[in-house]
Amino acid sequence: MSATSHTFEFAVLGPPLARRGGTELPLGPPQQRAVLVALLLREGRPATAQELVQAVWGDAPPRRAVGALRTYASGLRRLLEPDRDGGYRIMASVGDGYALRLPPEALDAALFERDVAAAARARSAGRPAAARELLRTGLSRWRGEPLAGVPGPYARAQRIRLAERRLAALETRLELDLELGAHAELVPELSALVAAHPLRERLRGRLMLALHRAGRHAEALAVYAETRRTLVEDLGIEPGQDLAALHQRLLTESKHIGPDEPVPAGRPPAQLPGDVPDFTGRARLVEELAALLAEPRRAVALVPIAGPAGVGKTALALHVAHRVRARFPDGQLYVNLRVAGTDPHPVLGAFLPALGVERDAIPSGLRERAALYRTRLAERRVLVLLDDARDARQVRPLLPGSPGCAVLITSRSKLGGLGAGRPVDLDVMEPGEARVLAGRVAGEDRLAAEPAAARDLLAACGHLPLAVRIVAARLAARPSWTVASLVERLADRRRRLAELRVAGLAVEAVFQLGYDQLDPAQRRAFRLLALAESPTITREAAAALLGLPEHEADELCESLVDGSLLRSPAAGHYRYHALVELYARQRAETDEPPDERAAALHRLSHFHLAAARTVRT
Repeated sequence: MSATSHTFEFAVLGPPLARRGGTELPLGPPQQRAVLVALLLREGRPATAQELVQAVWGDAPPRRAVGALRTYASGLRRLLEPDRDGGYRIMASVGDGYALRLPPEALDAALFERDVAAAARARSAGRPAAARELLRTGLSRWRGEPLAGVPGPYARAQRIRLAERRLAALETRLELDLELGAHAELVPELSALVAAHPLRERLRGRLMLALHRAGRHAEALAVYAETRRTLVEDLGIEPGQDLAALHQRLLTESKHIGPDEPVPAGRPPAQLPGDVPDFTGRARLVEELAALLAEPRRAVALVPIAGPAGVGKTALALHVAHRVRARFPDGQLYVNLRVAGTDPHPVLGAFLPALGVERDAIPSGLRERAALYRTRLAERRVLVLLDDARDARQVRPLLPGSPGCAVLITSRSKLGGLGAGRPVDLDVMEPGEARVLAGRVAGEDRLAAEPAAARDLLAACGHLPLAVRIVAARLAARPSWTVASLVERLADRRRRLAELRVAGLAVEAVFQLGYDQLDPAQRRAFRLLALAESPTITREAAAALLGLPEHEADELCESLVDGSLLRSPAAGHYRYHALVELYARQRAETDEPPDERAAALHRLSHFHLAAARTVRT
């Protein structure tokens, strides 16, 4: 076979594509394409069989995953090496895994990175026009969403990484366009990019500069106002120091901001959302946590706050953070991890510029970003608030390494494995605290006029802070209502959750967020256990309801305790919060087939009868 027929081209900057000698090759089923992609992006480095299984199937591989992997590898060999017996080989076996031996120019992603690196060298050498053309060449290699249609966790992670690299290169090209005087021409492109990436501050800043230099000063300031509104409403954070400094210059300087003028470094990051103005209760806990965060330590002060939805975790964390913020003069960082997503990669991409790292200097890999983040925090006193974390894996790359720093974490789950810290398992308010909170929102005189009804109202809320705030807000919005009339509306337990909503707040909605994070077995257990209609349920009764061996039922119950959807007042005993139980029963009635509910109750009845006979004998 001729040398020309052996020339390969591989493309991953769009749907995967392979050509041999100019002829497109059929890449086979999705999982085979996933194996090919995992090998291509290792750029010649070998991948073990276990690494490839993890890349294709993640933590839930099929029973014969290694056998399936061998089948896909054989398919790729037949595709890429039709004359393997003739001595032409590019797919090598290495240990129990494989490697692709290809020149760098065979892969479009490698060519893109080569163009970006060459552009950086040209820009450093004072040749912006050449740098711009190199970036245009690199960006022209893209054909759509990278790795489109390729399944598996490795492809998902690489899709994010590659898309981030493209956007960073595009931002640099836009900066070069601005340097070279293309102001008005850039406004439409930048406007479209800002609409597609509303949280990308660097793009917003380029749009502000383009508008300003095109003589559209008021529109440039309006972009900042809209940016701030978006960031505050969606993430609860203020714009970063670079964008804020640019805004300040646009406000104070009417002259043209030159393309080569650097935006001066701003003040340390101050990203904390505002304190809760009517924060109530938890006085002793607030004092303990404030003292813990402020005292000198030899390790990072770490406080994970866990608890059920609506219990006030974020309010407590913010209140404590504002109490101690003066002890952290080098800044405060904040992110809502539920909004930001489960991947810590873009969170670090937002934190690093706030700590003074130039966008072009931010590494692409997660480990490299985390290392640079810890380096920037070394010898600094920075407070980090990680709100609504899903699990420890999401949080771990966001933890500083400097003992001068402190971290507050809120989560529905109990976050084990994070090292030393002072975990807080937050429960509902004491009745007196709930009474004070309701009075601050609804008006103390309203509650004082009907003390018995006020107690009943707070009891119907289970003293859950979110529910208390909602009913108090409803009273404040309805001056003609009596407290007793609202108690009457909450009396129907089937309608209670529907009544616990006001404006954008709803108890049911926050319970839904926790439920959505459960796996199928946990969801089933969460629903069926509520059918017991008992203050507490033992592990033995849970096993009967679920139709499972006792140890399996206990593991499921404990996982729900870890997710703050059940409480465990004693070993082997479990209970719901009253409102969570209503939600669980509601899910059972809507999601669990009637015959399944009947079978579960039948098993529970037999369990109780057998237990009663044992007691009598």
